[in-house]
Amino acid sequence: MSRTVLWTAADAAAATGGSAARDWRASGVSIDSRTAETGDLFVAIEGPEQDGHAYVGAALAAGAAAALVHRRLPEVAADSPLMLVPDTLAGLTALGRHARARSGARVAAITGSAGKTGTKEALRHALAAQGRTSASVASYNNLWGVPLSLARMPRDAAFGVFEVGMNHAGEIAPLARLIRPDVAVVTNVEAAHIAYFPSLEAVADAKAEIFEGLEPGGVCVLNRDNAFFDRLCAAASRRPGIRIVSFGLGDADATARDVSLDARGADIAAEIGGRRIDYRVGLPGRHWVLNSLAVLAAVDALGADPVRAAESLRSLAPLPGRGKPHCAVCAGGSFTLIDESYNANPASMRAAIETLGRVAPSGIGRRIAILGPMRELGEDTAAYHEALAGPLVESGVDTVLAVGDMRAVIDLLPAAMRGATAETGEALADSAASAIGPGDVVMIKGSNASRMDLVVARLLRGAPASCRGAAAGPRGGTHAV
Repeated sequence: MSRTVLWTAADAAAATGGSAARDWRASGVSIDSRTAETGDLFVAIEGPEQDGHAYVGAALAAGAAAALVHRRLPEVAADSPLMLVPDTLAGLTALGRHARARSGARVAAITGSAGKTGTKEALRHALAAQGRTSASVASYNNLWGVPLSLARMPRDAAFGVFEVGMNHAGEIAPLARLIRPDVAVVTNVEAAHIAYFPSLEAVADAKAEIFEGLEPGGVCVLNRDNAFFDRLCAAASRRPGIRIVSFGLGDADATARDVSLDARGADIAAEIGGRRIDYRVGLPGRHWVLNSLAVLAAVDALGADPVRAAESLRSLAPLPGRGKPHCAVCAGGSFTLIDESYNANPASMRAAIETLGRVAPSGIGRRIAILGPMRELGEDTAAYHEALAGPLVESGVDTVLAVGDMRAVIDLLPAAMRGATAETGEALADSAASAIGPGDVVMIKGSNASRMDLVVARLLRGAPASCRGAAAGPRGGTHAV
């Protein structure tokens, strides 16, 4: 089935000021020739390591409708469907700005130190049943990901949901002004990327930049349980006509009056804007209770139905690298692998450890945490890693294996919990495989640079015949959920 036309040569020229060699129609936008679909407009971004202009020919040969370029390409036929612009990143940004301006969609923007992508996906999922919804793919939340996501928004979308990230101060504001959200959600403020900031207060101020793009009469959805709620409220209040909606487990506009957590999710009795809503979230962890409250508050603020949205949260599925469970094989049977390898900071690490503590091993299985380092934490890096010892013990984790800086936590654990350590995820992979036995529940998490995904891949290939070794430590008992 053919896709709807998203951009014509005339539309793109009007948006970017570019010139087209011939007419064309595109049904999508891509910056990666490997994943470009037939009918896409391929934007040749020139980055520090790769230059998309080198792949224009391949993209066109694979079925791209046209390519946006900022220089002539002798290797591409002169009559190819190219649009020439002064700068392709600026051109992509112009496409995003134009797509937002022509859209009648109600738009939400989401930022925060942890939970951005999960909350974005949950909001997309909740809105999809109520109207055509366009959302950021994966974690496309930076200077090219945001305009790309906007440029992909269909003209007839009813809702738009866009994620906004940052490493440094000043990065969110221009993206927020590009998105022009009707609703801005800040999931939390925690010690993520703290190496680039003088204080957590500065991190909060950087997150508050999202308010700079709010449309007149917009709504801020803020975490009442977070230590920086008042600071964010003060920043939001500087925008005239802005309304603040709080979410949390205590006294908030969107609050949970009763919560029953289990290994697969949570049953929640909530009050959203004074209205009682009972629902189930199909993902485990206390953090997902808070995420769901933020989602329902945002749904309500966007003018959609929070009751219908709440019903959809039962069918939420975990994202790859963000809590996705797998049944994996080892000698003598199988074990459960929880893949949290996408990224990590102190807040998301604590949430993952707590969630592991709610999953009961089978038989004589154990809870095993395989942890990589958390990056960009500055001079307090060791302290942030060591602070995880308490949550690991409290959550009933039986064995901890550690990579890189995360090895700092091992010496603070009881001897029975100390497992293997290594400098890299790749170096730990075989020891991890040898540590696992039937019935175990294994959670793997670390920052992207630690390549904990290599440990996940190794364990999903199956453990060697000597499936248990000294790296695991003594066998522990099961713990009640």
